[in-house]
Amino acid sequence: MNNNDTVDVTRLLRGVVDTIQKEELLFKLALSKKEKRPLRVKVGFDPTTPDLHLGHTVLFQKMRLFQESGHEVIFLIGDFTGMIGDPSGRSETRPPLTQEAVQNNAKTYANQVFKILDREKTTIRFNSEWMQSMRAEQMVSLMSQYTVARLLERDDFKKRFQQSHPISLHEFLYPLIQGYDSVMLKSDIELGGTDQKFNLLVGRELQKIYGQPPQVVMTLPLLVGLDGQQKMSKTFNNAILLEDPPAVMFGKVMSIRDEQMIDYYNLLTDIDYDEVRDIHPMEAKQRLAFVLVERYHGRHFAQAAQDQFDITVGRKVGQAEELYITVAPLLLIDLLYREGFVKSRGEARRLISQGGVTLDGEKMIDPNYTVTISPGDVRDLKVGKKIRRLLKCKNESP
Repeated sequence: MNNNDTVDVTRLLRGVVDTIQKEELLFKLALSKKEKRPLRVKVGFDPTTPDLHLGHTVLFQKMRLFQESGHEVIFLIGDFTGMIGDPSGRSETRPPLTQEAVQNNAKTYANQVFKILDREKTTIRFNSEWMQSMRAEQMVSLMSQYTVARLLERDDFKKRFQQSHPISLHEFLYPLIQGYDSVMLKSDIELGGTDQKFNLLVGRELQKIYGQPPQVVMTLPLLVGLDGQQKMSKTFNNAILLEDPPAVMFGKVMSIRDEQMIDYYNLLTDIDYDEVRDIHPMEAKQRLAFVLVERYHGRHFAQAAQDQFDITVGRKVGQAEELYITVAPLLLIDLLYREGFVKSRGEARRLISQGGVTLDGEKMIDPNYTVTISPGDVRDLKVGKKIRRLLKCKNESP
């Protein structure tokens, strides 16, 4: 393996949580180069909603890297499994989707995915191609390959069983069908989120049973949504959608918590967070928002979205400008620093001690004063000659 090969492997492994097994990956890559045969990289998505979001793009970017390395990416749309509903990470059974809803959602997926993937190097498949024609005896044969005890090793099933929460029989089929997809596609590698690890490993096992070389499993982190707690999902109303208008996407990115930026930079961009670690959080967040809007809508729209955000957030109301804060309560000294009134917390402390800060007309003398504000409330803050009117920003989809 030459130096360029080493660089390629390093890029492919960047940000990956699990690689099962790394030695197999290196072997497959070397064999692919020797035989001049691209590896088949499978990634599956169930079209349970019509919209893809930034959380999905963590996988898309890795898929694109494999394409740039000369390999074939199979974008598998689970139009059959989508009617079952992925039980991964669920504490209860998903409501079933109609075939019509799944098909409509699948059409939008095929359009959105090419915002990142190379259309010419992407194969789109649907698992209904083989599942709808599967005979009953074939399904029984597939089910015989796994035991209930093995399926209950899966964390979400185990918790639900221990807590006496119902598990429908059709949910046990999901990991088996996802694994069988790998058999039908003869995949060399399968990518998925960390919540998919069990399903991906079932694919390895079934390939062995069906006489195929087992696929390498590579898992990537789950992107936390706008609520700062749960993984990004339209179901949780915390998603930044690829189809969001530029200004909406920009504003949503600006509403993420400061502590989330390291993951957003590292998972969604090619920029190392260390490059922006020492600049002001607001400036770093604006750069992130610009980069993401530019990627999915173009530079012109990114600039327009930034201009609109600046006007909207800093628009003048009488003698005051409006400023949206995303975290409350918080210390006054932190507020001044976070929102860019000062360059350091030390400067904020000095400004307060010199009587240069007033809140609702009252001079602030305690840098550790806790600023509270509820949704809908308006409070006036004066910092030197700068005046801002504070509003609590809601993380709600417009």
